[in-house]
Amino acid sequence: MEKLKEILLHDRFAAEAGVELIEVREGYAKARMQVIEKHLNAGGVCQGGALFTLADLAFAAVANSRRQLTLSLNAQITFLSAVARGWVYAEAEEVFSHARVPFIEVRITDEEGKLVAVLTSSGYRKKENLF
Repeated sequence: MEKLKEILLHDRFAAEAGVELIEVREGYAKARMQVIEKHLNAGGVCQGGALFTLADLAFAAVANSRRQLTLSLNAQITFLSAVARGWVYAEAEEVFSHARVPFIEVRITDEEGKLVAVLTSSGYRKKENLF
């Protein structure tokens, strides 16, 4: 999975947001991001788009972990609690594996393990191999 992690380093937007992949294996990924001042919205908490970016990179790692180019078809995120600083973690798991349309759930938690948001997404697996 090191090759996949290397490929996903080219996600410039996620990299600029400070998102990093911690672990990737087939059907599972974990990413993290340290919430700092640049991530805060006008209300003083982490902007939803920053959390979505964290979840989206974890989704991409899981969706492509079967070595086939997979692109997102849709995504739904529910924000459950606010976070204003510290590390947030996204754990993504493929809950339904299909040859063409996998379904993935991403749970975002704070440093204490408190649930911050849940993203669900399906993707479309193309025929071409990633590597």
